[in-house]
Amino acid sequence: MTQTVSDKKRIAMASDHAGYDLKCLIENHLAKRGCEYDDFGTNSDQSCDYPDFAHPCAEAVESGRCYIGIAMCGSGNGIAMTLNKHKGIRAAICWTPELARLARAHNNANVLVLPARFIEPETAFEIVEAFLSTPFDGGRHERRIAKIPVGGC
Repeated sequence: MTQTVSDKKRIAMASDHAGYDLKCLIENHLAKRGCEYDDFGTNSDQSCDYPDFAHPCAEAVESGRCYIGIAMCGSGNGIAMTLNKHKGIRAAICWTPELARLARAHNNANVLVLPARFIEPETAFEIVEAFLSTPFDGGRHERRIAKIPVGGC
């Protein structure tokens, strides 16, 4: 069975300092919708290192504690690279709702990565909604995902 945000599963949240403000806005957006989340930090806009927050976020998704993750840093690249080192994580950087839909439908992405310095909050909310509400299509896409080497920390 494919799960979407309507299943009320927990969401893992993470950001560095560059994504902190957007993370707070998204958490507020999710709370208004009744979605539960675990915030793995950071907890301020003071300079910090994204791996410190990406690793616990990835571990929460890997373990099943959280159904899906949302992470952000300035460009999205650093936190995505860190997340994707984890076994079973398929983190996708998305800057439009269509990319978010495709990441879920075709790639079964389980962590949405947002480039916080390059998108406006309203766009981020649309991207989050698209990501959380799109099921994996399966079919021919399963074969392709099976060919992605599984990393691991």
